[in-house]
Amino acid sequence: MGFSIVVAIDENGGIGKNNTLPWHIPADLKHFARTTMGGTVIMGRKTWESIPQNYKPLKNRLNIVLTGNLNYEVPEGVKLASSIDGALGLVEGKAFVIGGAKLFEEAIIHAECDELIITKLFGSFDCDTFFPYIPDSFEKVSESPLEQDGGVKFKFVRYVKKNA
Repeated sequence: MGFSIVVAIDENGGIGKNNTLPWHIPADLKHFARTTMGGTVIMGRKTWESIPQNYKPLKNRLNIVLTGNLNYEVPEGVKLASSIDGALGLVEGKAFVIGGAKLFEEAIIHAECDELIITKLFGSFDCDTFFPYIPDSFEKVSESPLEQDGGVKFKFVRYVKKNA
């Protein structure tokens, strides 16, 4: 069973600062919700902690948090796993890895990662966390027209693993 990575990346590969998103793009948040709705979102503990309390767990999706501490406190219905493979064994529906940086580094080279759904931001933000290099095994298959929201220009870009 394959999985997708969903992420917004600035021109320098930045994805976050101080465990938050350094931009606010309502259209991207709506795109993220539409894309992941009804599936499973897999995230690291820090990403889980960065989600505002009133949005946790992400609604209408199975939430899986990766952590080395399987006694970590999460609300009822949220599952814990200690590895990507462990999380994939719990998935219901389509699986989406949503961060953070350490998890993206493991996920993008995982044999089951077959799609990258990237919001490409035009601009540089003062990020301290970055997305890994996209391997040559992925090819761009679609790109939306240039959009703008929240004062930021962006495109939605989709990559798939070659021969996947």
